[in-house]
Amino acid sequence: MKRLISANASDIAKMSASELKQSIKASEGRTILSENIAIIPTTVLDITSAEIAKGFGADLILINMVDVFKPAVWGLESQDDFARQLKNLTGAPVGINLEPVDTEADMLESKLDVSNGRLATVESLKKIEELGMDFVCFTGNPGTGVTNNAIMEAVKMTKEHFSGLIIAGKMHGSGVNEPVADVDNIKELIEAGADIILVPSIGTIPGFDHDQLKQAVKVAHEHGALVMSAIGTSQEGAKAETIRYMAIQNKICGVDIQHIGDGGYAGLAPALNILEMSQAIRGIRHTLSRMGRSINR
Repeated sequence: MKRLISANASDIAKMSASELKQSIKASEGRTILSENIAIIPTTVLDITSAEIAKGFGADLILINMVDVFKPAVWGLESQDDFARQLKNLTGAPVGINLEPVDTEADMLESKLDVSNGRLATVESLKKIEELGMDFVCFTGNPGTGVTNNAIMEAVKMTKEHFSGLIIAGKMHGSGVNEPVADVDNIKELIEAGADIILVPSIGTIPGFDHDQLKQAVKVAHEHGALVMSAIGTSQEGAKAETIRYMAIQNKICGVDIQHIGDGGYAGLAPALNILEMSQAIRGIRHTLSRMGRSINR
């Protein structure tokens, strides 16, 4: 088993969900996931944002706001089999956000409508299995009304319909009046079948501090899950110094994957901030390895 930060595209393509999880774990906190809004024009226009993210050091690609029944991924000539196309273009594992919307959520802001192909349903899970997604992420975009309980229910139903890794949790409130990260909720998510627990990055959510992140990591690791910290508050578009600080602090707290969000230009974190995160948590050697390693290997 090769660690993900040193794996070739041909190695990654052969990995099962459990092998991918072990490969991430073996990378010892040096794995980067880039989220991108895949439906809008990129800064380069004729390629996908997934290719840009991979070129600047991302190991995992998470696409956001794509309707799995009516996909419109920018940069692809054909939308047929879009997940496998992105995997072939990047040589990286590709996953998608599905939103477990709670119609009874206690909202702090106006609730936004989400199309059926973006919701966490049995039909959408069957579709992403058919498309060959490597992982699914259950979380909420701003104002969508995703709750911890709804995420829990989504995780419970997923194992029956999807064979990839399950990421679950909240990076911000999603417009809902409830705690973003809670230790008891983490335990329940893992018991329900979550492979990777999503929590906020240090410095993103008011009041979420180092002790809370360390506790979340400790609980998740004790129960066999990995942890992904998330910069999902548009701070992915902050100055490089901010990204560097967050990345180092998250690593100190023990997270396995560092997510950098889609709140920059054209639905992607500034590419140089992905590069900054990579250099901060794994140095220039592994950064060059990820950037320069051919997808034909």
